[in-house]
Amino acid sequence: MNTEYEWPLWHNAKLICGIDEAGRGPLAGPVVAAAVVFPRHFRAEETPLERLDDSKKLSAKERELLAPLIKKAAKFWAIAAVEHDCIDAINILQATMLAMNNAVMLLPQLPDLLLVDGNRFTSELTIPFQTVVKGDSKVFSIAAASVLAKTHRDETMVAYGAQYPLYGFERHAGYATKTHIETIRQLGRCPIHRQSFKLRQLGEKP
Repeated sequence: MNTEYEWPLWHNAKLICGIDEAGRGPLAGPVVAAAVVFPRHFRAEETPLERLDDSKKLSAKERELLAPLIKKAAKFWAIAAVEHDCIDAINILQATMLAMNNAVMLLPQLPDLLLVDGNRFTSELTIPFQTVVKGDSKVFSIAAASVLAKTHRDETMVAYGAQYPLYGFERHAGYATKTHIETIRQLGRCPIHRQSFKLRQLGEKP
């Protein structure tokens, strides 16, 4: 992937920030957002970041290799997480918006333009933004954010796997796999499960 999408936008914006999240769908753990700003007119061609793509299209090993390269090449980057209890309190959509806004606010300098994956964004900042459907496969800076968000969340869930070894979070990262649902059926939910997420497989009403 290259910076073809960002290139014309750099004529009017010096600092363009890509934003993406990981963890909206799982039954447990946080939702994580990343914000990434590359130097103006950055070119990924003929660098290892040319291999960058939507994090879902990359293997875990590829993401792990790319994440430190993204951090090194970026001008700024930041990651923010919103935990399960806050998700239960304000709902997953609002928690996702909060994580995205927090990631931007953690940057050492506010950008001039935000490029956000998806079709909706609620901004708490007076910064222009564009939403880009499937942006993680179209926009270089969003793809970079998707990798950082995904790798950070995966590391978090591996740590939770050690804390709650019976649930296998290090394997399924909290997603609703058959094994995970069967474990909940047998053991009930642990402290990091999202209580507001209902499971039809267990006869719970949405």
